[in-house]
Amino acid sequence: MHGYLTTAFNIFVCQSLREGGIPFAIKTERPNKETIAAMLEAERIAKDQSVKGYTDLDELFAGLKK
Repeated sequence: MHGYLTTAFNIFVCQSLREGGIPFAIKTERPNKETIAAMLEAERIAKDQSVKGYTDLDELFAGLKK
């Protein structure tokens, strides 16, 4: 395993020197409007005291059967 890491590091360094920088784009993906809306809804639901919460899957499935 150690040999693979050394090889990967050497490849990375050589490519970085050739390109004059990191050889791949460093970026963060931005969620679309639908994903942002879902995240906000999930946050709202999580804070809503009137929404039933579950501590494990068995409790959740029992609640779904009701």
